[in-house]
Amino acid sequence: MVGSAIGFLWYNAHPAEVFMGDVGSLALGGAIGAVAVMIKQELLLPFIGGVFVIEALSVILQVGSYKLRKKRIFKMAPLHHHFELLGWSESKIIVRFWIASLVFALFALTTLKLR
Repeated sequence: MVGSAIGFLWYNAHPAEVFMGDVGSLALGGAIGAVAVMIKQELLLPFIGGVFVIEALSVILQVGSYKLRKKRIFKMAPLHHHFELLGWSESKIIVRFWIASLVFALFALTTLKLR
């Protein structure tokens, strides 16, 4: 898994030559979930995948708000498209999401020592 992820990231550097589809992303997510279950740390999954959780929540909130109130919360969902429409460059969004992912991952690692 690590080797394939490194190979993917090598060819996915800007400008991307290869894109990961559902099969690859679902396999990686399943592997991370299986490892979390094996080490009995399932509650850390939302923190480790914090950016993915926020992206999914932005879609859920957008759809729910539009169906109930006929108003949008974001200019577009998922959240990264909202930032694009605000005028942020793609590189800026990516780096900010990397930073957020690093913060979420470090938080999850620090909670492992607390148990």
